[in-house]
Amino acid sequence: MKKLKILLLSGGIGKRLWPLSNSVRSKQFLKLLKNEQGEYESMIQRVCRQLADAGLLSSAYIITCESQMDIIKNQIGSHIPVICEPSQRGTFPSIVLACAYLHSHQHSSINETICVLPVDSYVEPRFYEQLLTIPDILQKSQAELALFGALPQFPSEQFGYIVPKQALKEEVGCLLIDEFIEKPNSDKAQMLIEKNAYWNCGIFGFSLNFMIEYLKEKKFSTSYSQLLKTYDRLPDISFDYQVVEKNSKSIVIPYSGQWKDLGSWEALSGQLANSIFGKGSLSEDCQNTQIVNEMSIPIHAISVSDTIIAASPDGILVANKHKSNAIKEQAEKARPMYEEKRWGVYKVLDFTSTNEGMHSLSKLIKINPGKNISYQTHQFRQETWTVISGEGKFILDGRLSYIKAGDVLQIPFGAKHAVKAITSLEIIEVQWGEKLLEEDIIRIADSWDDTVNHSIKGRNRSFLSSSVQWASMIWKMGLKSMKTRLGMKKN
Repeated sequence: MKKLKILLLSGGIGKRLWPLSNSVRSKQFLKLLKNEQGEYESMIQRVCRQLADAGLLSSAYIITCESQMDIIKNQIGSHIPVICEPSQRGTFPSIVLACAYLHSHQHSSINETICVLPVDSYVEPRFYEQLLTIPDILQKSQAELALFGALPQFPSEQFGYIVPKQALKEEVGCLLIDEFIEKPNSDKAQMLIEKNAYWNCGIFGFSLNFMIEYLKEKKFSTSYSQLLKTYDRLPDISFDYQVVEKNSKSIVIPYSGQWKDLGSWEALSGQLANSIFGKGSLSEDCQNTQIVNEMSIPIHAISVSDTIIAASPDGILVANKHKSNAIKEQAEKARPMYEEKRWGVYKVLDFTSTNEGMHSLSKLIKINPGKNISYQTHQFRQETWTVISGEGKFILDGRLSYIKAGDVLQIPFGAKHAVKAITSLEIIEVQWGEKLLEEDIIRIADSWDDTVNHSIKGRNRSFLSSSVQWASMIWKMGLKSMKTRLGMKKN
């Protein structure tokens, strides 16, 4: 059986799962699913675990955006290659960029089969066994594109539908496609089901050659480095609209097992192992209601049915499950109040402004043992750190010190600083300045070793500069003394 290259799409925001989901902690990173060992995992962790069990993880690449790089490293580690988009856009430009990366950067075979897979699909392990049949089915059917279609369980308005035309030979295991219908109303969805339509799983299979030839035909570059420079010129559109629905040589592979898109509270709540996450309670007459609470204050629900109650530092949602998707239009775009980083997490505690135009922002920062925050500096803010628990190493402008609970650290404007946790480290950070932006970070070094080496070099430069200054001063003093003595002799 031929091998696959797996492209995992992980760049979306997931507004329908607000307030837990935001621009940096999207739906695929919420640790709400329970695995066989009883441990909670996120959607992306579940998919990667299933790929590993199927022997496919070594062939996987993750496509994401810069804002999600840290959380991916925190949850998945660094062993899966990541292809980072310059900006967050539609699935067409992200898939194009990934294919160009495989072609011009990785030098993959032009005959390699590519499979694009969303990381938020909820499927059974046998789904991945069927995934392995894509190369053979493409070859036997002479199709250019293969899609997966799940048997509909009910008339949904949230999914796209694939209407088959006719079956190919039975042994091929696929059907020709007549048309695509995107998110119909409930009545039309029922009609489509009666026409043996399938839910579109958002999974695409094609040869790398197909995509490279497509780029050439459309006058797009096939060079990864060139596409990075011109990424914003690519159409900001879905791969379905730009490529799939315009292709006449597409097939659908029927999948009869479990498939769910967990992109809404209604869908996700059906997979939650518990009715209550975090602090809270439900009265006995609450039916089909769940509480997901990330706050320190409890939530108590009484006589509430068919409801999702979700609370995070970003806000609170109380909604009928069947109507919860409306939050996508109502959720405001604001700075995330909670973020998972490669070194741990932070939560915004307070934000205030003065009449003079200055701002103050307080954070609770939790750094995992052995992890470090990068060596960095800020242009527009100064910071005060209060260590409330744990021990760590702290570098400020090249000077290393050990810190513990009770220490207060002052970080002036422009000062270079980094911290590494020896034990689990908790810090209250108070920022003060005219501009308090997450983008106000100039990273000098990411790893602790690089940070230490950079600090040593900085100290050496400082020492050399000081030595030169002292030598120059001593030389000038000696010269002045010599002139004085010569003057005295003349007299």
